[in-house]
Amino acid sequence: MKHKKSTLRPYVHPISGTRTDYDPLINYIGDASIVLLGEATHGTHEFYEARAEITKRLIKEKGFTVVAIEGDFPDTYRVNRYIHHEGDDKSSVASLADFKRFPAWMWRNEEFVSFIDWLRVYNTSKNLESRIDIYGLDVYSLHRSIEIVIDELEKIDSAAAQQARKFYQCFDAYADPQEYGYLASLFPNKSCRDEAINQLVELMKKQSDFFKKGTFDPLEEKFYLEQNALIVKNAENYYRSIFSGDRALSWNTRDRHMMEVVMATSIFKQQQTGTEPKIVVWAHNSHIGDARATQMSEHGELNIGQLAKERYGTKAISVGFTTYTGTVSAASAWGGEVKRKYVRPALDGSIELMLHLVDLPAFVLIPKEDKKVAALLSTDYLERAIGVVYVPQTERASHYFHAQINKQFDAIIHFDQTNAVAPLEKSTEWEEGEDVPETFPFGV
Repeated sequence: MKHKKSTLRPYVHPISGTRTDYDPLINYIGDASIVLLGEATHGTHEFYEARAEITKRLIKEKGFTVVAIEGDFPDTYRVNRYIHHEGDDKSSVASLADFKRFPAWMWRNEEFVSFIDWLRVYNTSKNLESRIDIYGLDVYSLHRSIEIVIDELEKIDSAAAQQARKFYQCFDAYADPQEYGYLASLFPNKSCRDEAINQLVELMKKQSDFFKKGTFDPLEEKFYLEQNALIVKNAENYYRSIFSGDRALSWNTRDRHMMEVVMATSIFKQQQTGTEPKIVVWAHNSHIGDARATQMSEHGELNIGQLAKERYGTKAISVGFTTYTGTVSAASAWGGEVKRKYVRPALDGSIELMLHLVDLPAFVLIPKEDKKVAALLSTDYLERAIGVVYVPQTERASHYFHAQINKQFDAIIHFDQTNAVAPLEKSTEWEEGEDVPETFPFGV
């Protein structure tokens, strides 16, 4: 099927591999306090690389000091210690060793390793006020966070550690969080909700001098412990909500938690440095684009992008990433092996096709720069979202939703043909690829 060339062409900023590629975006970001950088998949090389380059510029030119990723807090905190030249890890790859949970390749990949290397070098000789921190936002690490709270309290006060064991022993009866969530949803009397809340309250009541016996700076020790206790409280709620029959409830619980971590991080860094930090968030488009402009809102779902806009207003800038075709690192089912899979050309009626018709390899588009652009993008388009699972056989039902992209994102970065992110552990299935053609069908 033949399509007309896009009328967006005069308004885009081409990306050509020069150091000025993202100048229009950096200028547009201005004095924003939080910048949310998305991705249309969890396994695309160009998305990771572009987010890294933009983040580096935000750090060097705009004074951003915190990177917050869609990853587990304990796993990411090990990376944070490494980029601060702390801990026992001797390499960026070693610092990623705790990322064991599926999908490990989402952060255990060559592109992210390169970014960690850069952060560590940048932090060399930086003082507390100007060094970069990286934190995880996600809610999945229930049992790992329980272990951390108890282990860290043991270093400070054995009585406090014993109290934490008493609160958390409720979870000992369950082999994993899924089992807990299922049984607690069926039998509310088996819930550990009160215990999780009580432990968080106990930690928040502690004064800073309590933490001086720990291994970290007292303020950082308090933050580290409180965040892990917060994860236990919110993970308990999240895993119960999964089995509630209400998808919006579990989705909203997770995204509210991620925004809660962003806010707690902002408060902590302001206490630590005396200055409110500027924060970059790395997460999927479905988390960072304003949910109110998408089909998600029809189902009662919100996300970090919406919450950030409500909290920061124009000081929050969200950047979505799109692709037309290429390859992606993804599994065929939850928990499956990572494969290098072929991304089918975008469907008719999709924003990806419209951006493909611009007929450039890559570009930045900022809708609010021109009223004509905003008008062109105000239509309700299909938009593709590929997470850690990609099922091309049911692509329309599994991976597309409706959105008004000019309201969803402040800026869009489009890479027409993309390549799979390179996992540190490449299975035979990834090396061989899955249904990857020798040439890509770009004819329109």
